[in-house]
Amino acid sequence: MRLCLNICVPHQCRCGAQVDVLGVQSLICKQAPGKSVRHHALNDVVARAFSAADTPISKEPAGLCRTDGRRPDGISLIRWQAGKPAVWDVTVTCTTAASYLDSSSREAGAAAEIAASRKMTKYSNLAAQHTCDDAHGLLRDLGRRLSEFSGDIREVQFCISGFQLSWSVSIP
Repeated sequence: MRLCLNICVPHQCRCGAQVDVLGVQSLICKQAPGKSVRHHALNDVVARAFSAADTPISKEPAGLCRTDGRRPDGISLIRWQAGKPAVWDVTVTCTTAASYLDSSSREAGAAAEIAASRKMTKYSNLAAQHTCDDAHGLLRDLGRRLSEFSGDIREVQFCISGFQLSWSVSIP
């Protein structure tokens, strides 16, 4: 895709949209099977980072949002910050999606920022009992904890830059 090569044969997506030879539709379609795979893979990376920092977590905890049934992707089982457990919810964004295209064409990282603000609104009711930080804050703290265990002071930078390079992530 980065080389603008044809990666598929034009066809109709299961959502009804037309897929061109570049295959961008597969990145933005809510019904595309690869979207959930990317989400789960990224969520597993976050969960493994918590585990490497010797922080027990629960993935997809039920019962946190009693009013609407929504649930974040994970929660730490111990206090993370200010006596509250950390909560995260991974979002995979595509800068070429219609809802992000205008913003992301003007500023790098705009799609992730828009998605992050949507997540913060979505889980605003959790902020009173849980640490709902932005992605950079959570990853920075996670990197610090990883540094304590590994002894490598570069863990903070590895944690933050690794996520930025690999995926666009929004964690409330």
